[in-house]
Amino acid sequence: MKKILIAFTCIFTLCTSLFAKNDTYIYDFWSEYEKSADAYRVVDVKYASDLGLDIDFKSASSLYCLENSVFVCDSGNNRIIELKYNDNKTLEVVRIIDHFNSNGQVDEQFNGPSDIFINTDRTIFIADTNNGRVVKLDNDLNYIFSLVEPDDPTYEKGKNFLPTKVIADSKGRAYVLAKNVNKGFIKYEYDGTFSGFYGASEVVYNALDMLWKKLATRAQREQMENFVPTEYSNCYLDREGFVYATTKSFEEWDLLSDKAKPIRRLNALGSDILIKNGEYLPVGDLQWGNAGGIKDPSKFVDITVLENDVYLALDETHGRVFAYNNQGELLFVFGGRGNIDGYFRQPVSIEHIGKDLFVLDTVNGSITIFTPTKFGSLIYGATEDFAVGDYNASADKWQQVLDINSNYDLAFIGLGKAALRQEKYKEAMNYFEVKKSHRNYSKAFKYYRKEWIEKNIGIICLILVVLIVIPFIVKQIKRFLKELNSL
Repeated sequence: MKKILIAFTCIFTLCTSLFAKNDTYIYDFWSEYEKSADAYRVVDVKYASDLGLDIDFKSASSLYCLENSVFVCDSGNNRIIELKYNDNKTLEVVRIIDHFNSNGQVDEQFNGPSDIFINTDRTIFIADTNNGRVVKLDNDLNYIFSLVEPDDPTYEKGKNFLPTKVIADSKGRAYVLAKNVNKGFIKYEYDGTFSGFYGASEVVYNALDMLWKKLATRAQREQMENFVPTEYSNCYLDREGFVYATTKSFEEWDLLSDKAKPIRRLNALGSDILIKNGEYLPVGDLQWGNAGGIKDPSKFVDITVLENDVYLALDETHGRVFAYNNQGELLFVFGGRGNIDGYFRQPVSIEHIGKDLFVLDTVNGSITIFTPTKFGSLIYGATEDFAVGDYNASADKWQQVLDINSNYDLAFIGLGKAALRQEKYKEAMNYFEVKKSHRNYSKAFKYYRKEWIEKNIGIICLILVVLIVIPFIVKQIKRFLKELNSL
C-alpha cells in the first residue's frame, strides 16, 4: 500500500510539473484559437509568509512599481508593503506603510488603502478608500494635504466618497477614480482643488431598452434605470503622459462593433486615441465558449504599459494576460484560472519592472513573478527594432520567431512591414498574402505598382506611341493609296 501511495505521489508531482505551464495562445486571421510557444515563464510565486511577514495578505487590491520597488496595497490589513526587486529576481521587504505623520505630531492610520502612486518629485498619493480621501505625502510619509469629496454643483452628492485608484501627472495634477462616480476621473489641481472631470466614458445602452423607454409610460420610465456613462475599472499613466483606462461595464456584443472600448488611451482632452490596426479589436478573448464553466467575455481589471509601448491587460474573467503592441495587434495571451503556478483564482492587478511582470491574486494572497522566455524576448526585440528603424534586425528576429512557431501570424506581418520599409514591395506582398493581411497587402501593392510604373515608364510610353502613331501612319497610307487609285 505504501509503495502504491508513493507511486501515486510521484505521478501526481510529475503531472503537476508538466501542466504547470502557461497556456499561451494567439488568434489567427479567422479569429480561431491557436496554441503558441510560451512568451513568459513563472519565476516564483510569493506569499506574505515567504516575504517574512507575520500576517497574510488580506483582500490585497493593487500593485505599483517604480524603478526596482514594488508596492502592495494590502487593503484588508490597512497597510502598504514596500518591496525591493533584486537583480536575482527575488523580493524582500523594505518597509511597511501603515500610518503617516500628520503635522509632525499625530500618526494617522489608513483604512482600506486600495492604491498608491509615486510622482516624479517623490511625493506619494494613497487612495485611503474607507476614510473617503486620497492623502498626499512626502517621501518620509509626512502629510501634505488630502483630496476629498468635491464641493461642486457638477459633483453628485449623496453617496459615500470612496476613491479606489489614483495617478498624477508631472505637474502634480491628480486623477482619481471613485466608486459610484461615472463621469470619468475626478481631477484635482496641484494644490488639491477640484477642477472638474476628465475622460468621461461614453454612454452605453441597449437598443431594445432604449426603444422600450421611448414607448413606456412616464411611471414605467421612472422605474427604469437611467442610461448613464460606465465607470472605469483601472488606469495607468504611460511614459508619454497619456492615460490608459479600462472598463468592465458594457454590452457583450458591443465589443464586436467597438462601442464598448474596454481599453482606452486618453489624451489631454480626455479623448480616446488608442490605435486599432489589428485584424481584430483589442477586447481580449474572441471566443466566449463555456470553458470550465466560464462563458463571459474578457473584462479587464488592470493594465500596464512597457517602455516599448506594448500594453498588457489583465482579464479577471478568465485570469489571463493579453499583450498588444502600439498598433493594437495581439502579441500573445497567457495565464488562466487555476491553483498551479502561472494561473490565478482572482487576479486584480498587474505591474512591471523592465519586462518582468507581477500579478497580484487577491484570493490566493500571492504575487506571481513572470519573466520573458526567448520567444517573448524575440517578439519584444523585433517590435523595438522596427520602432527605431532597424528593419534588418527586426526582420532577423521575426524570422527567429517563425523558427520557433511557424504559425505566428504577426511574424509574417512583421517581416512584411520590414520589407515594406526597405522598399522590397514584392517581397512584402508575399508575406502579407500568406497571412491574408489585406490592409497591408493593399499598401504594398500600391507602392509596388508605383515602382513598376516608374521603372517601365519608357517602355509604356513607347508602346503608347506605337499604338497611337502606327494606326495614324496606316490611315495616312490608306488615304494616299486611295487618292492614287482615283487618278
